[in-house]
Amino acid sequence: MRILLLDFVVLFASALARGTKSKICTVQHLGGMQDDGPNIRAAFQECSHNAKIVLDKYYRVDSLLLTTNLKDVDIELSGTVQYTPDIAKWSPESLFLTYQNATTYWFLSGTNLHVYGGGTIDANGQNTGTAGGSSTTFARPVPLTIGNSSNVVVENINQISSPFWNNFVYQSTNVTYKNINITSISYSSNPAANSDGWDIYRSSFVTITDSVVNNDDDCVLHIVTSSPAFKPNSTNIFVSNMFCNGSHGISVGSLGQYAGETDIVANVTVRNITMLHAQNGARIKVFGGNPSPNSTEGGGTGFVRNVTYQDFTVGDVDNPITLNQCYETDATICAEFPSNLTISDVHFINVTGTSSGANGDIVVDMECSTECQDITATGTHISPPNGTAEYVCKNIASTAEVRESGHHSEQ
Repeated sequence: MRILLLDFVVLFASALARGTKSKICTVQHLGGMQDDGPNIRAAFQECSHNAKIVLDKYYRVDSLLLTTNLKDVDIELSGTVQYTPDIAKWSPESLFLTYQNATTYWFLSGTNLHVYGGGTIDANGQNTGTAGGSSTTFARPVPLTIGNSSNVVVENINQISSPFWNNFVYQSTNVTYKNINITSISYSSNPAANSDGWDIYRSSFVTITDSVVNNDDDCVLHIVTSSPAFKPNSTNIFVSNMFCNGSHGISVGSLGQYAGETDIVANVTVRNITMLHAQNGARIKVFGGNPSPNSTEGGGTGFVRNVTYQDFTVGDVDNPITLNQCYETDATICAEFPSNLTISDVHFINVTGTSSGANGDIVVDMECSTECQDITATGTHISPPNGTAEYVCKNIASTAEVRESGHHSEQ
């Protein structure tokens, strides 16, 4: 099989205008079912500084795209990058990323990067198998990971058929996504799983805006984990102007899963969201406590602080507003060992629309195992299909403000 390690066009520009790149690498497509991965990697190596990389054709990728040490690089993705569908092959050959055993097809890393072009990342993910978070032997890779990076913009990109999370922001800062169109739904009897739009790990100043997500899991999910000796966090997250369909909501968490580890999420703003036909709307999920010092099912410490959901419209959503401090924790254990991770300064403003009726008349369900402080909801007008809206609050401070219509139930 012929592999052209440098089968791309290198064009040198004079850089007369401010911001003009000194080099342009246009990646050629090999054809004949050959792997375009080596050519793509060679282009990124050749054009790694003050350069532009053009991906304007169809590329069949059958090997890991590890593109690192980039600086001042534009990446014009106007064609299609399609990963081969053999997940059993990809599982050991993709890049391992620590959190929940996640792996990735493409690890993009550097400073001052711009990904754009209207093209498509096709992860060919109509597969079944154990989620990446459960197994290192059958991990389903993330199509695009921005990792160990700063000052990155990803815009005007389509993503389809991810076998796992669509995007992973990994140990990075100042990362912006805009005009991203995600479709990760099943076309067979096998449901799509873990198809989150974005997951965020040990990162700060992340913006996600002006995007559309059709999937079967979280539209946007904020996650973080750390060790007692090193306490990074996910902070200063801004999500706005999103249309989400069929998802599990825009979620903070899950947090506190691992005993002895500290999770921190702070300064999160979610604004101008339309959420349709979903399991959840605005959601915060935290594991309860656990008596075992080696627990992987709760017992972690940390906090969620300064989170605002504003101008959030729901339609046919099972749990329009939900806060759970005993997430995936047995009620008996959580009662005896309340969560060690505190929740405070959380505000729901102008959350309106309709629930699905899956939980009867309950439209707001906020339950803490230890008292959550400064939790408010103003301008909430959510209606069930039938009956009068019911708001459930357990161990919630400021409960008087979590009640603008319907019945209020304090447990």
